[in-house]
Parts: sequence; structure tokens; C-alpha cells
Amino acid sequence: MTVTDRSALERFRSRVRGCLIGGAVGDALGAPVEFMSLERIRAEHGPDGLSDIVTDSAGVAPVTDDTQMTLFTVEGLIRAAVRADRGVSHPPSLVHRAYLRWLDTQRLPGPPPEPSGWLAAQPWLYARRAPGNACLSGLESPGMGTPERPKNPGSKGCGTVMRSAPFGLYPQAWATPEAVFDLSAECATQTHGHPTGYLAAGAFAAIVRALVDGADLRAAAAVALDLLATRTGHEETTAALRAALAAADADPRSPDRIERLGGAWVAEEALAIGVYCALSYPDPDEVRRALLLSVNHSGDSDSTGSICGNLLGTWHGETALPPDWVAAVEGRGTILELADDWAMEQTQPTHLHGDHGPPLRWLRRYPA
Repeated sequence: MTVTDRSALERFRSRVRGCLIGGAVGDALGAPVEFMSLERIRAEHGPDGLSDIVTDSAGVAPVTDDTQMTLFTVEGLIRAAVRADRGVSHPPSLVHRAYLRWLDTQRLPGPPPEPSGWLAAQPWLYARRAPGNACLSGLESPGMGTPERPKNPGSKGCGTVMRSAPFGLYPQAWATPEAVFDLSAECATQTHGHPTGYLAAGAFAAIVRALVDGADLRAAAAVALDLLATRTGHEETTAALRAALAAADADPRSPDRIERLGGAWVAEEALAIGVYCALSYPDPDEVRRALLLSVNHSGDSDSTGSICGNLLGTWHGETALPPDWVAAVEGRGTILELADDWAMEQTQPTHLHGDHGPPLRWLRRYPA
């Protein structure tokens, strides 16, 4: 599909950029306090907890495996779109191969002599930032996990949700919320086989998809709940998402409420906390406060920050994000470049690998 309405193109690109850079900002914000209790966070950063992004000696705020895997999700989906335009394409297989390229970044000291595509050539991605055990073992074991034969069938860790926002980043009328739900859930089984793990990933993608269409977050969550209701094993994810909506109504802006929603080490809790924090500060001018709320708790702070950032960036667009934090985040140039590539591939593919464009140049970036 080629989108020609310039205002629609600009809105879409802003949401894509907002989603990816917002997730990276939330990830980098929460990374220094991951594994800390709320009491320790307050002891080290003051009674209000962490109040600003933490940078290294070079002024850079490092991201974690959450952002790394999210970027390779995008790259795999772009390759799937390129391949579809040139013949038969199976998106889960292309995403799996992208995740194997991410796995190489966790095992190699730097890019190989002949990296596959431009993303795998980025040296800054070759840093091991506490990757999840299920993600590593699911990808290291032979074969690809599928809904029929998932990897790690007992695991429902948040490693599914934190990488799945890109599945929802399609333009209006290009893919339905149900389609992205199913694709995200199927790809989640490549590492996590518990129904809650892959259904929470599907719900997250459906929420992002509805936000891309211009829905507000509460309406987007309702879309996901409707889809969950038709899936076997949805009960834990549905209960967690409903608890997040109720908490945002009854007790917004409370770190103590986050503690009651869980620690976010499992998928449904991470999704619930991200949604709760984004709804607690729904105004575009309050994004900074929402992100701070999302990381000041005794749990997986980088993942909840990442999820909250994905949601807020998609909902409000890139210009709502705190510019000083965006400027500091590691890999900003790569993230925004990839976001723009995604937006172009999904809206103007014929100019990239059709009759009007230079197919060899694009295929060198995204080999089919």
C-alpha cells in the first residue's frame, strides 16, 4: 500500500518515531534502578525516587536488551515486507532470523566482517545488557518456536512484551488489530511458550495498533481486551490489564499502586504497569512524569519504562517526549533512522523496491 496523503504520512512517522525512541528513553531511564527495591531507589535518589535520566561519562544513557530486541523486531518485519513484495514471505521466520542476529550481538565482541544488513553493522548494539534467560535459551536451541511447539513452554517472562511494540506499527487499514495480535503472539512463542507470555505480547501489539489509528489509550486497551476474550488462556492477561485500568481510575500516580500490580518480571504485570503509568499522566505535557512513575518501583524498571515509553510515544508522537532525555539516549541516530525506514517501507514501498526506485540499494540494507 502506498500512502499519498502528506498529513497522514507525517502523523504516522511521528507515531513510529515516538514509539521507538520513547521505548528507548523509558528503557534507559529505568536501567540504573532495575533490580532495586523502591526503598533503595529512594535512599539513593531522594524521597521522590529517580528524577532524571542517568548518563555515563560521555553523556550517554545506555539502553538494554529491551531496546536491542525491539530494533531487531523492526528490522525483521521490514525484511518480511521486502520479501513479500518479491515473492513468498513468512514474517515469523524473518523475525526469528532477526532475533538470531540480535543473539549474535550478545555473543560477539563486534560486528562480523560481512554483517547481514545495516543494523547488524552497528557496533553499539554489541553490548550484553542483562538479556533474559528465556530469550537466550529459546533462540540458542535448535529450530524455531511456534504456537504448536513453543520454546520454553512454562515461561511467561516480560521478554515477550518488551520487544513487541513494532508489531502494532502499521498504517491505518494496512493490518487489523487482530492480525498484529496474532503475529506478535506467534513470534513470542519463539522464546516463551506460556499462554500468558505470548498473549500479553499480542495484547500489547493490538494496543499500539489502535493508538496508531488515533485511539486514546483507554479505547486501545478495550480493543485488546476484546481480542483477549477470544483466546484460550487469556485469564491472567485480561485480569492484569483490567486491574491497570481500574487502578488508573481509583488511585492514579501512586508508586504504591504499582507495587500492588506486581514486579513486572512476568509479561502480564509488565504490560499492566506500563498501561497504568501512561494512563496516570495522559496529557502530552506530562510524559516526563509518566515515565518517572513507570520506573520508580521494586521490579523490572527498564521493561516497564520501555513499555510505557512505547505507548506514550505512539499515542502522542515523538515531539511529546522529553527532548533532553531523547538527546541523551544511546543509539538515537540508529533508532530514528530505523523508524524512518519502517515508515517508508510501510507507506511508500514502490519507491524503494518497485518500478520507481533503486531496489539494489534498499536490498543491501534489508536483504530479502
